[in-house]
Amino acid sequence: MTLSQDIAKDLLKIEAVSLSPNTPFTWASGIQSPIYTDNRVTLAYPAVRTAIEEGFVELIKEKFPDVEIIAGTATAGIPHGAIVADRMNLPFAYIRSKPKDHGNKRQIEGRVFPGQKMVLIEDLISTGGSVLEAVAAAEREGAQVLGVAAIFTYQLEKASLNFDMAQVRLETLTTYTDLIHVAHGTEAINESELKLLQKFKSNQENWQDLS
Repeated sequence: MTLSQDIAKDLLKIEAVSLSPNTPFTWASGIQSPIYTDNRVTLAYPAVRTAIEEGFVELIKEKFPDVEIIAGTATAGIPHGAIVADRMNLPFAYIRSKPKDHGNKRQIEGRVFPGQKMVLIEDLISTGGSVLEAVAAAEREGAQVLGVAAIFTYQLEKASLNFDMAQVRLETLTTYTDLIHVAHGTEAINESELKLLQKFKSNQENWQDLS
């Protein structure tokens, strides 16, 4: 198995990712989805957590070798980012969704110097909106953002468009495509459920209609 497939298998095993094509979940956006992801669950499983952090370290060394600081997005990216920064012996910062309304009113906690080369850690990419706002906040602080590293992506077209428009590089440990094929290979889903899941990736509105 590849690293992506191994991580996907782990996420399914600990139920950080749940697949339910026949009884969809409702996302906060109102989208009816055959998949629900809560990667915070990974923190409760040391072996899975270690595999993720080691995967991040290797990915960052390969894709972003010039990195000088790791940042985590609030809140789910913070623990993973802090562990990765520790393992790479790099400074760490975290980025709030918006500035505090008291005290120094910071949005970025830690210390970021102008021109410092940063990689942001995120747990999940759906449309990419929140992490790209964090990227913008880091750049306002003077950071040079090399890219975003995330555990998992739904591979939605809107996310690809958003990252392309922002000219931000995205790298992930595993993907929706790999995850559903691993699920099918382990018989967690059947053939008709696989087809529904494949259709969701390309059409989030009419995916339940297989005709």
